[in-house]
Amino acid sequence: MKKILIMHGPNLNLLGEREPGIYGDTNFETLNQHLLDYARELGMEAEIFQSNHEGALIDKLHEARKEFAGVVLNAGAYTHYSYAISDAIKAIKIPVIEVHISNIFARDEFRSKSVIAPVCAGSISGFGLLSYDLAVKALSEMKEA
Repeated sequence: MKKILIMHGPNLNLLGEREPGIYGDTNFETLNQHLLDYARELGMEAEIFQSNHEGALIDKLHEARKEFAGVVLNAGAYTHYSYAISDAIKAIKIPVIEVHISNIFARDEFRSKSVIAPVCAGSISGFGLLSYDLAVKALSEMKEA
């Protein structure tokens, strides 16, 4: 069974509370349970990881290369300036799909630049929480190395 990792970066643990006009009112636990169930429906096993700390996200990406067939990553604000996360994605050689709940290109100018997109297998943004489903579906369709 294909195993995937779903990673949430800073402040995503506050889903449902933080700016519901942008991020919706579904809470973090409900989203994660949905993603675990959805991955199972697609014949995959998923693990969830969240951290507000850049180094913890990098460490988890490094570990992922040994255990997972791919990663869904919402790096939050790190998307826009973390070359360290970009380097980690490049180093692990498993597909990583960048996800954003909001359309990052329709928000503040600084949010329209992603330093991780060039090293990801693909990027999905602007579809609310459905962005995660689309990324999980994409990983289910990708051939394993």
